[in-house]
Amino acid sequence: MLVLIGVLLVVIGFALRLNPLVVVTVAGIITGFLGKLSPVEILNAFGNGFATSRSVTLFILVLPVIGLIERFGLQEQGRRLISRLAALTTGRLLLLYQLIRQVSSALGLATINGPAALVRPLIYPMAEGAAERRFGRALPEAMREKVKAYSASADTVGQFFGEDIFVAIGSILLITGFVDTTYHLKLDALNVALWAIPTAICAYAIHGTRLFLLDRRLDRMAKEAGLITRPPEPEAQEAGR
Repeated sequence: MLVLIGVLLVVIGFALRLNPLVVVTVAGIITGFLGKLSPVEILNAFGNGFATSRSVTLFILVLPVIGLIERFGLQEQGRRLISRLAALTTGRLLLLYQLIRQVSSALGLATINGPAALVRPLIYPMAEGAAERRFGRALPEAMREKVKAYSASADTVGQFFGEDIFVAIGSILLITGFVDTTYHLKLDALNVALWAIPTAICAYAIHGTRLFLLDRRLDRMAKEAGLITRPPEPEAQEAGR
């Protein structure tokens, strides 16, 4: 049971908001020593873990591309686009994006979006631009951080609960393989994926409600900050209808 101290260290480190990379590394080293592994074996375990999960580092290849398109005005174009869609508020935009993210992940296209590829360069600037249009000025720091958090959550919840519907995703294969090798039971990957659909629907309904209510929360924060909500213009009302 001593090896479970590593899990406790991860929980404490995340609760204290320490550097996640340092927390996980220290917890892994301590867990290895408690498990009576030698330093070479611990280093080998880290190497094998990186080699088998190296696909998670593919986002590094995307960063130069994202930097270039941001340098040539992607965020500005996103803000300009959202300024023309007056009926699309911050909450409605993120609600729509979560739906797109969840459906695309369910179809096996989980890697085409993501925080680095789409949220940071486009979705968040558009969500912030919608809020700035609503209040007529730049947002205070607290409101910007709130929009950032909800933009990231729309992406995370959409992918996490959408990708399990795709029958060839790693989590489905892990479940079927674990049950097969441990309990000697045969699970059909298709059945596991189908049973993930009700969970995905509930996740979209629950978090979608939070996104739908985001505009009201931003309104309350704006009143506390002394901002005035701008009423929609007649053209925007007609566009909304």
